[in-house]
Amino acid sequence: MRIIRDYQFVEQQDRGASVAIGNFDGVHQGHQAVIAIARDAVPGAPLGIMTFEPHPREFFAPDAPPFRLMRSDARAHRLEKLGVDRLYELNFNNLLSSLTPEEFARDVIAAGLGLAHVVVGADFCFGKGRSGKADDLIGFGKQYGFGVTVVPLMEYSEHTVSSTAIRKARSDGRPRDAAAMLGHWHRVEGEVIGGEQRGRELGFPTANMSVEGLHLPKFGVYAVLVDVLDGPHTGSYHGAASLGIRPMFNGEQPNIETFLFDFSGDLYGATLSVGLVDYLRPEMKFDGLEALIAQMDADCARARTILESL
Repeated sequence: MRIIRDYQFVEQQDRGASVAIGNFDGVHQGHQAVIAIARDAVPGAPLGIMTFEPHPREFFAPDAPPFRLMRSDARAHRLEKLGVDRLYELNFNNLLSSLTPEEFARDVIAAGLGLAHVVVGADFCFGKGRSGKADDLIGFGKQYGFGVTVVPLMEYSEHTVSSTAIRKARSDGRPRDAAAMLGHWHRVEGEVIGGEQRGRELGFPTANMSVEGLHLPKFGVYAVLVDVLDGPHTGSYHGAASLGIRPMFNGEQPNIETFLFDFSGDLYGATLSVGLVDYLRPEMKFDGLEALIAQMDADCARARTILESL
């Protein structure tokens, strides 16, 4: 998959694509429906995604609480798995945000990227102040020579599939509901970083990862599926993970600590993708280390049973 970040400098091989446009946070079922239509819209054309980095919401409100379901690299990995050929991950800056809807259609879609066809959801807005709507894009497509398909919003349990609904499911500790809307397990992806090695001392060595910048699921312990994406231990594993602030040790900065079952090795610096399967329990402060270890044993036994049944 090729990644293009500037619509003003595009190689000929990256033009003529059939592209789904959106932020694709989570790459959920609704996003996948849009991508599937883009794949079939122009036979023989490269399949592309146009998205924006930083997310426009981050650009306009940098001090707002984190809301993203995935970082840009995790999104790229997910899109590549779906067979995307071109990721137009455009730099969202003052210039791009100031374009009128017509300028965006003319200068970015048509002249800049030379797209053959674009596919958007029915709630798509574009241009300065989000003033352009999906119907406007159809008109601009006829004017500037690109096709447009508008896809109805997808429903799940009488609710629209959306990143907002997925965030709510995660905040409620309902990872399977989130997964049903996503079409895949929700994953936290990142590099394994150094920790305080308390897990190792307790007999449960963990791989620690930052969750900075992400909308956080409900704090607690989860049964997880773990993919080690690089390094000598590349592969898939079962495990249990604790996400939160570690109240037993007076922690303050949230992180995720994952214990891989039946694993031995050094994961520092490796990239992990941790899929949240089931919420087991909230974070707790125990009356001593023995009680904590006993609970961790019980958590792991329950997680093993859950994951072996998948």
